[in-house]
Amino acid sequence: MDPEATASNPQSPSNPPEDGPAIDAPIPAPTGAPALSKNARKKARKAALFAERKLERRAREKEMKKEKKRQRAERIAAGEQVEEDERARKRAKMGGPKTPFAARVVLDLGFDEKMSEKEITSLCSQLAYTYSANRRSPTPFASLLFTSLNGRTLTRLENMNDAGYKRWAGTEWWTGSYDELWSDKRDTLEEGRSTIAGGEEADEVPVEGDARPPRAVATKESVVYLTADSPDELTELKEGDTYIIGGICDHNRYKNLCLDKAKASGIRAAQLPIGRYLSNLPTRKVLTVNQVFEILVSWAETRNWEQALYTVIPKRKFQGGGTGIHAEEEEEDENDASEEDVGPVADAV
Repeated sequence: MDPEATASNPQSPSNPPEDGPAIDAPIPAPTGAPALSKNARKKARKAALFAERKLERRAREKEMKKEKKRQRAERIAAGEQVEEDERARKRAKMGGPKTPFAARVVLDLGFDEKMSEKEITSLCSQLAYTYSANRRSPTPFASLLFTSLNGRTLTRLENMNDAGYKRWAGTEWWTGSYDELWSDKRDTLEEGRSTIAGGEEADEVPVEGDARPPRAVATKESVVYLTADSPDELTELKEGDTYIIGGICDHNRYKNLCLDKAKASGIRAAQLPIGRYLSNLPTRKVLTVNQVFEILVSWAETRNWEQALYTVIPKRKFQGGGTGIHAEEEEEDENDASEEDVGPVADAV
């Protein structure tokens, strides 16, 4: 090789530039975390898009509020009589007279080990929606009992809103199972009543007279476990009875799970009468935990299954051409658009 040619060509392989590697040198692979899979990249793009759209939605909502305030001020200046704003009406509705329905709903949380982290997160959000639905109802259930509170579900609730679940009025929380409702060992159970891991009181809401409410009790004959796998159909709700909703997000992975649990406990099981009143429902009949509860509390108000079902079940489930798989995917997409990733499934219809 001509040494002069080499010297005149500073980019040649034998004479690389001083400030960098030779052009023909291989580019080293990036170090650090392994490359994401196609599915992981898809989820990451979806999360980024949701975050971007969320900011856009918040901006639009702020502009809409400003516009409403401006229009309201103009109407007042023009001498019009302006109604109370929507928030005031909602407060008045929630603070209106209530007629409690003298029955109990139990949320059985004894499925912690059967769910993923995402499903645990979804379940805890559904518990909050359930409490909110009962609080808003003009005919709320007299008692909400959450049993088998342990593990990751407890950890998630502790981390939500500074353990806000402890301030839910009219609720009771047990680390033990729902079968303690009729247990003969009431004296020993009373020592651990309504407590969570660590011995901290779970129901720290103010109680009139500063007295602690009595521990919930029920007879086996008055308890019904709601599950779609039961051949029996629920015809009505009865005051004095207790209705159990399985608090599990499993997307139908576990068949007969709640039914087998009810049989093992020696209690009745029944399904909601969806097939009787909504025979034209083209998609699957599995609902979220709070939807099941909302159907119950709506029935307590209207005493009409058809009205309660049509009020609660999402309208998208009545659109033809759907299948169980597509409905599942659609629900998950909708859940991804919520702030708390809501989407547990209740085996209760």
